[in-house]
Amino acid sequence: MSYQIGIDTIHLRPTPRLAHTDYCSNDALMRYLEANPSVLGPADQQTTAATGVSPALARPFADAWEMDFIWSINDGPLDWSQRGRTTDMGHADFLEGGVDRRQPKTCPFHSVEEVWAFDAVQEYGLMDFAELVAFYEKAYHAGQAANPNQVFTGGTYKTIVSGAIESFGWDLLLEAASDQPKFEKVLDSYFRLNLQKYQAWAKTSVEVLICHDDMVWTEGPFMDPAFYRRVIFPRYAELWKQVRSVGKKLLYCSDGNFTPFIDDVFAAGADGIIFEPVTDLDYICGNYGKTKVIVGSKLDCRTLTFGTRAQIQAEIDATLKLALNCPGFMFAVGNHIPSNLPVENALFYFDYLRKHWARS
Repeated sequence: MSYQIGIDTIHLRPTPRLAHTDYCSNDALMRYLEANPSVLGPADQQTTAATGVSPALARPFADAWEMDFIWSINDGPLDWSQRGRTTDMGHADFLEGGVDRRQPKTCPFHSVEEVWAFDAVQEYGLMDFAELVAFYEKAYHAGQAANPNQVFTGGTYKTIVSGAIESFGWDLLLEAASDQPKFEKVLDSYFRLNLQKYQAWAKTSVEVLICHDDMVWTEGPFMDPAFYRRVIFPRYAELWKQVRSVGKKLLYCSDGNFTPFIDDVFAAGADGIIFEPVTDLDYICGNYGKTKVIVGSKLDCRTLTFGTRAQIQAEIDATLKLALNCPGFMFAVGNHIPSNLPVENALFYFDYLRKHWARS
């Protein structure tokens, strides 16, 4: 792990190896590393001894897994559900033991007309600006201090489209999107709500920010592409300008396949992207490999969970063929290391990657 490798990669500077990060909720993997501290080699034994803390906790795992970057966002001190109406669509089993299972609750919106009349600023309210800056500054310093060996980020999760999902759920959101002029007014209210957050982040000492917004599905856009380009991307550009104008780096993150919008994301001002394997890595590296930060890989968690070691190795090899020519490349299992992924497959992936990630 190395903060320096992480920040040098963000700035497209030379590094001795590929930068690396992962998003992990696999408790079994963390417990295994705790019980077998030598499995990843001498450097990781030293890390465990130095921290004196179980690798089952986030920081020691990040060190043992040689992560250079921590994916972190912060939407503010008070959740929207405590400030106004939101839709809880429930949650299926994902974490070990199904501890995250949650039954859906009744949607507080009863018609599409209510959605079209909605204003996120009026519903959730803006914070006192100085208090928000102070909150973000404190949160960033605490996170970076807790993770000194990694780049710790700030940013927003519930941005424009993800904000609307949080409020309305999918059914009413899709119905509301059928009337583009009315839906644009709704989305503009999320832009205005988030503008204050980006202006506040700009006043902090954070170096790297993430704009998360799940604007597409696995199959691609679920709205007219022209609507994205007319309504969403200009608002992204205005949000990102707030922080980029003061020298901070902005990485855009979305689930799903946003291949049709790769050019639009970069034209709006993103310094890099974080993506799942369904988004076209060949296109990204071929067109932006020398100039942008690229966080992801061809390694799919479904291959890691259900595939053979030969298939896992093939996806890593296909990634490395592209990645080692890209100064801003950061290797990640783009769609998570989930709780049902076999520990031995995760260990095989990381051991193989470490043997081949050196830059010439």
